Amino acid sequence: MTAAHTIAVLGLGRMGGAIATRLTAQNRNVVGWTRSGRGSDAVKTTSDANDAVARADLVVLALFDGPACRQVLDDVRGSLRPDTAVVNLSTVAPAEAAELAGRLGPSYVHAPVLGSVSAVAAGALQILAAADPDTLDRVRPVLEALGTVRPVDDAATAAALKLVANNSLSGAVLALRDTLRQADALGLPRAQVLDVLELGQLGGLVARKRAFLVTEPAEPAAPAAEFTIGALAKDMALLADASDLPLRSAAGLADTGADATVGAESDIALAATVPAVPDAVLEPLRAYMRGHATGDPAHFREAFLPSAHIEGIREGAFVSWPLDTYCTLFHGSPAPDEATRSRRIDAVDVHGSVATATMTLAHGADTFTDVFLLVRVEDGWRIANKAYHRHS
Repeated sequence: MTAAHTIAVLGLGRMGGAIATRLTAQNRNVVGWTRSGRGSDAVKTTSDANDAVARADLVVLALFDGPACRQVLDDVRGSLRPDTAVVNLSTVAPAEAAELAGRLGPSYVHAPVLGSVSAVAAGALQILAAADPDTLDRVRPVLEALGTVRPVDDAATAAALKLVANNSLSGAVLALRDTLRQADALGLPRAQVLDVLELGQLGGLVARKRAFLVTEPAEPAAPAAEFTIGALAKDMALLADASDLPLRSAAGLADTGADATVGAESDIALAATVPAVPDAVLEPLRAYMRGHATGDPAHFREAFLPSAHIEGIREGAFVSWPLDTYCTLFHGSPAPDEATRSRRIDAVDVHGSVATATMTLAHGADTFTDVFLLVRVEDGWRIANKAYHRHS
């Protein structure tokens, strides 16, 4: 596909705008359109998507999600010429990708990309392209202007591979968040911590996102987001729905994006800077630990709602004790081996007015894993229920 051909880029957000700009800079004839109606100084635009498509030999979709792709394609379907190829760079669910491929047939190329705005500018995207071989050959020169083309068998597989790749990114972001929280708790200087992290497994992410991670950025204004928390949370929700497997990062990123201090439109690196869990959420867990340390059931009554139950397997049978029954196990004095016992909060996830937590208790020959459901009530946070597993 030569420079004389016309390329319509539908969607001029962060990625679409960068893609249109790079293709234009390479003397390709590009016309852009965006649902928001915003223009671009770097790219020739039109307010009518059908006008853009009617002129185009190649239509590039750079839209937020599957519903947006379906809506835009429905709107312009009548303007597509029979010989026009449609390349979809958007991140959608595997089932959505398969449906779009079935609808458009051999002219459709599903080509989600690995990389963000900076990779577009450098022509360094990794492009997972699923298409009819002849169609892929026809659009390959345009795709190779953006990065490396990696052929994939079918559209659903390409979409699934993109979501799996983004899951590894979300895992790295959340691992970085936990690492920075631990470093802050130890009183370590943020700059020194980032210097050391750049030497390890998180080095690439830290190096790319350092401007978002420092406590006091050198520039007054934060850098423009390359990949937003909201977009990554959307991708993780798509992955969880497609795989039908629980995905902790989906909920964690969605809650981070809903945080007024961060926001869904912030760069993903800011998810790593969210402060640790508030003390108000931790207080009932600490009261619970005090109950075990002292043997005083008053601490359990402080930690739990009166309606709470404590559940697990005891002597081979399932038990579900009301709080009053549980408290009768404690007689106001520490266990004889209390000096050798330990308790650790392993994880806390807050979702608005509810939270979940996991704790490890090493009590002599036994180790317990406790899982808590907490709720926010009028007088603060309380444990609504606890389930435990005993390791002997």
